This record gives sequence, structure tokens and C-alpha cells, in this order.
Amino acid sequence: MSDKKSSAISGCVIWFVLLSVIGSCVMPIAFAVGGVTSSTDFVIVNIGTFICPEGTAPRSHSYQTTMNDEYGVARPATAYELQCEDSNGEVVQTDPIAYAFIWIAICALVGAVLTGLLSFVFAVPGGMLVTRFLRNIRFKNKP
Repeated sequence: MSDKKSSAISGCVIWFVLLSVIGSCVMPIAFAVGGVTSSTDFVIVNIGTFICPEGTAPRSHSYQTTMNDEYGVARPATAYELQCEDSNGEVVQTDPIAYAFIWIAICALVGAVLTGLLSFVFAVPGGMLVTRFLRNIRFKNKP
């Protein structure tokens, strides 16, 4: 196999391995951060400006509810929702989940970009290590 062909194949393998390894570390963290922070005032205000109609203000509303556990038993839980209030304080629109999905998607996008950047940074050193390893194997096998 020629050097150009082997370096192209090893380059593709390195990219795949780096994207897989780095992505398997970064993406779960991005989803967890998005899920945990989705009920904060920062998220409500910033995502609420896109969801709420013009002339309304986004507000966070929490309430007690129940959630079934893995055995089907109802357990107490706290739910959060985005409410759009007009200038009189009346709720015009309520969004229980779309704002959280949008926020988690933004966090996942940041995680994907970070994965790509880190893979790009580590691709050259990884390629050098693989090339050095392959050269050592070739020279050891020659008589």
C-alpha cells in the first residue's frame, strides 16, 4: 500500500476514533448541563423572548405535581413552565416543554462544536503517533 493511501486511511480512522471518544465524553455532559439548567431564570428570559408573543414578558412558574417512578408508583415532583405575561400580569401563553427542548438543543450544539474543535486539535498529534507506530512496525518486520 502506498504512503499516501495509508496516510489517508489512517487519517480517517484517527478522525473517527477522536470524534467517537471525545464525543462520548462531551455530549453527555452537554445534555446533562442543558437538562439541569433548563429551569433557570437565564434560560427562561433568553429562550422566552423567542417563544413569547411581542409585548409580553417571560416568567418561570413552578408547581407541585406527581411523577411515576420505574415501578409505576406516583412520587411528588416539581414541574417548571414558561409563562408569557402581558403588562396587566395576565398569562397570555404557557409553554411547559418547548423552551427546555430548545435550550437542551443549544447545549447539544455547543457540545458538538466543542467535540469537533477538540478532534481537530488532537488530530495532528494523533496522526503523528500512529505514523510513528506504523514506521516502527515496518522497520521491525524488515530483515
